[in-house]
Amino acid sequence: MALTVRPVSSGSVLTGNRLPKPAPWIILGASLVVSLALFGLLAVAGGGEFNLVGAVLVGLILHLAVTTAISAAVEGRRQATDRFVTNLVTGAFLLAMVPLVSVAITVIGNGIGRLDPEFFNSSMRNVTGEGGGALHAMMGTLMITLAATIISVPLGLMTSIYLVEYGSGRLAKVITFLVDVMTGIPSIVAGLFAYAAFALFLGPGVRMGIIGSVALSVLMIPVVVRSSEEMLRLVPNELREASYALGVSKWLTIMKVVLPTSIAGITTGIMLSISRVIGETAPLLITAGFTASMNYNLFNDRMQSLPVFVYTQFANQGNPAWAFIDRAWAAALVLILIVMALNLIARFVAKKFSPKTGR
Repeated sequence: MALTVRPVSSGSVLTGNRLPKPAPWIILGASLVVSLALFGLLAVAGGGEFNLVGAVLVGLILHLAVTTAISAAVEGRRQATDRFVTNLVTGAFLLAMVPLVSVAITVIGNGIGRLDPEFFNSSMRNVTGEGGGALHAMMGTLMITLAATIISVPLGLMTSIYLVEYGSGRLAKVITFLVDVMTGIPSIVAGLFAYAAFALFLGPGVRMGIIGSVALSVLMIPVVVRSSEEMLRLVPNELREASYALGVSKWLTIMKVVLPTSIAGITTGIMLSISRVIGETAPLLITAGFTASMNYNLFNDRMQSLPVFVYTQFANQGNPAWAFIDRAWAAALVLILIVMALNLIARFVAKKFSPKTGR
C-alpha cells in the first residue's frame, strides 16, 4: 500500500501568512485618529468639553477589534486569538498603570514645593499658619512602625515555621483559620482592640505610641504568616532530607538550610506587610492620637504619625488654608518616599542574603 505525503501549504496554521510588524502600530494610530476625530466632532456639535480619556479608551477598543479581525482574515484564527489576548493583557496593564501614574504625578506636583529644610527639621509646635514641619510625624511613623515590626516579624515567622515544619493536626488547622480571619480584619477594628486592651489596665482615654504599634502588629502578623508560609513551602524537601541524612537536627536544618534558602521571599513579604500598615490612619488616630510636639517615647503620651498628620492638616485647615494643604501634600510625598526606600532595602537584602546559584 503506497503512502501519499501531502506537502505543507504556505497557508497552514503554523506557517501561514503574517501581518507586517508595523501593521499593529499603524492600526493603533489610525484607530486613535478616528476616535479623536469622532469625539472632537461630538464636542463641537454638543458644545461640551473634549473628552480625551474617553477618546483614548474608544480608540484602544477600536484597535483591539480591528487588529483581531484583520489578523483572523490574514493569519488565521489561532494567531488572531493570540493577538487578541496579548492586546487585552497589555491594555489591562496600561489601564492599571493609569491611576498609579496619576497619583504619583499629583502627589509629586503638589508636595515637592514644600519639601524644604524647615519641613524636615521642625515640628508644628507653636505654628498656627505658614511654616512648620513634620519631623515629629516622621519620627513617630518610623518608631511606631519599627516597634510593630519587632512585634510582628518574630511571631509571624515562628508561626509560619510551625505550620510548615511541625504543625499537622487540629491545632495547625485552627491557627490557619484564625490567620485567614485576621487577614480580613478592618484596620479600625484592630485599633479598637489595641485601645480596649490597654484601657483595661491604664484607664480610658489613654494614648501612646506603643498602642499604635500593637494595633499595626495585629494587621501585620497575618500578612507575615501567609507570605513566610508560602516561601517556606517552596523550599525543596530534598534539601531538608539531605540535611537530616548528615545527622543535622531539625531546628538546625531550619536555621541553616530552610530559612537561608527562603530569605529573599520572606524579606519581600515582611516589606509588603510594612507597606500595608505604614499608611494606616484610623487605628493610629484612635491609639496614638495626634500632637504638634516631638515625642521620642513610645510609652508616654501621644505620638504623631505621617498618615494622621496628613489627615489633621487637611481636616483642620487654618489661616491661610493653602499652608495646611501644602503640608498635607508634602507629608504624603514623604510617606511614599519612605515606602519606596523600604522596598529598595528589601530588594538589596534579598539579593545580598539569598543563596547563590551557579554551576
